[in-house]
Amino acid sequence: MEIVQTTSLFDLTHCIIYAVVLLLLSFLCYFLWRRFGHHQDEAESMEEIFQRNRLALILKTGDLRLWFYHPSSRHYFYLSEDGSKEERLNPVEFSQRFDRGDFEELSRQVFEICDGHVEKASVLLRSSQKEGEECRYYQVSVAVARIGRHHLPSLLMGIQHDVTDEYCRQQEVDRLLLRYHTVFNSSLLDMMFYDKNGVLTDINERACSTFHVTDQHQVLDGSFLLQNNPMFTQTPLDQLKGTRACSIIDFANYSDEVYKRDELNLHGKMYYESVINPIRNERGGLEGIYMSGRDISEMVESFHRQQEGTRQLQEATNSIEDYVSNINYALRVSEVRLVNYYPSSYTLEISNNIMQSQLRLSQLRCIRLGTPRFRRTISSVLNRMDHLTKHPIVQAIETEIRDKQGRQIWLLFNMVPMLDKEGNVERYFGMCRNITEVVETENRLAVETKKAQETELLKQAFLTNMSYEIRTPLNTVIGFAELFNAEHDSADEAFFVEQIKQGTQTLLVLINDILLISRLDANMEEYKREDVDFALLFESFCHRGMVQASPQVKTIIDHSYNSLVVDIDIDHVGKVIERLCRVSAMMTRQGAISATYEYRRGELTVTIEDTGGGIDPAVLPIAFERFSRDENGRMCGSGLDLPIIQLMVEQMGGSVDMQSEKGKGTTVWFSIPCTAKVQEKKREGVS
Repeated sequence: MEIVQTTSLFDLTHCIIYAVVLLLLSFLCYFLWRRFGHHQDEAESMEEIFQRNRLALILKTGDLRLWFYHPSSRHYFYLSEDGSKEERLNPVEFSQRFDRGDFEELSRQVFEICDGHVEKASVLLRSSQKEGEECRYYQVSVAVARIGRHHLPSLLMGIQHDVTDEYCRQQEVDRLLLRYHTVFNSSLLDMMFYDKNGVLTDINERACSTFHVTDQHQVLDGSFLLQNNPMFTQTPLDQLKGTRACSIIDFANYSDEVYKRDELNLHGKMYYESVINPIRNERGGLEGIYMSGRDISEMVESFHRQQEGTRQLQEATNSIEDYVSNINYALRVSEVRLVNYYPSSYTLEISNNIMQSQLRLSQLRCIRLGTPRFRRTISSVLNRMDHLTKHPIVQAIETEIRDKQGRQIWLLFNMVPMLDKEGNVERYFGMCRNITEVVETENRLAVETKKAQETELLKQAFLTNMSYEIRTPLNTVIGFAELFNAEHDSADEAFFVEQIKQGTQTLLVLINDILLISRLDANMEEYKREDVDFALLFESFCHRGMVQASPQVKTIIDHSYNSLVVDIDIDHVGKVIERLCRVSAMMTRQGAISATYEYRRGELTVTIEDTGGGIDPAVLPIAFERFSRDENGRMCGSGLDLPIIQLMVEQMGGSVDMQSEKGKGTTVWFSIPCTAKVQEKKREGVS
């Protein structure tokens, strides 16, 4: 009995120990499993965060945005700035982020890549400008991200880089270059530029006129050198300094062929005033040479004539007194006034009498006499005379004074310096003449010339469009008309007449469309905006276009507004809607045609959708071209409906686009910028 009890007690103690050990091992395994799993989840989370942060850092550092385009759904997926989220946008929503014209170019490049014509493309886009927002510029690079079936792209990726600062800097460089070319070519002086080797590389039109150059390439062939210039002092190029010279050039002394005297027909003498300015870099090296000048032969001869006239005037002083009264009478009759400007007192005297002054003006009153756009010119002329220039002053000025007909008077001032015995300028004397009639005549001539040019442009556009497609219906009419003179069955005459009527109707529609598109090409169509309730007129426009629809086609017009008052050209918008509905009716034999409209973000968007045969993908890019045909060689309507729609919408400042799938139908939408004065949407469930 004692042995049995000891053995039982021993077995019970071991069982308890084994149970405790097993429990401790289980707890340890559970702890290790939880610990290991926690670290693994934490590592995966840290890796995801690291990847996302790295993408966000790359995008932010490079000022980049990413988006993807699915050709199958024609939707865009826009990634957020940190690369963690993506926003799905249809083409209309995506286009509202950018300028319409730039987005159309982007769409064209995307279609080119989707069709496999190119592998990648780059487009410069402007952001859509909203009130109070700065316009941004983006350089967008589009490339294939994934290839699908038929070796065509199934996914495109766009990298959008903000290049606003670089674009603005380039624009500033372009403006500086434009100013240079403007000053160079519009200067009142002869301007020539030689490179660092002394070779003539640029010359403006005034210099060409002075030296009888009919074609700039005639002297820019590398043969004209600065050392062969008659006004040059033969100083070596590396020692050249700024030089001002007045030369008397006798072309008889320059018979060498390098001067091309006979080729340029240069003969006789020329008085020429010139300035040579070398351009050097920071190290003192010669970069180029500017030479400006002018032909002062006429001025010198005029000055000689003035000197001779002055001498003769002194000799004939006594006889001149007899003519003073006659001159004064002539001044009054011809409305010519004598003008004297005195630099010493800064006053301008105007008179119609030689012996006395009629009006005396200070410099401030002289400046205020001209219209705002001429006040700076008047100030410049007065400043030249204050600096005692010895050159004549010739200037036409528009004044604030009005004549009896209410026109602003134009005055032409022609003044010369009057010198004292020492040769110094004492005053400026000249005449002031009323040239208002001359200016008015020139303005009217310019207006009539512009009208004549517009008429010629309209005529050319009309003839070009009319000669292309008008022959087919015309040949149909002529062909069936000639069948009446040939042997035929009298029962066929009804068929001949019907074909002639159809051809005539087609010809009439085509001519009307050609006339309209010719006016659009010549920008002769006038657009007038007015406030209208578009919700009241939309249905009537749709019905007029859908009246030709087949009885098997259901027409649906969606009204989502009780009232929508917008400022648009309702006549032209109505014509666009009517033409779009008519095109859908012609392309749809069964199913439905639906029309709807929506106002969003300052734009009225109209959408026409049908279940017709659709357009082949190869034909879709040229659907808006004139007289375009489908894969079977057939035109839709007159072949001008879609081009007319596109021109009208674009000339109203809007955009139009099309989406179609072969055998399933076509969707066309256009947007017109406008401002909504009243928006009253229908409540849900109310038709």
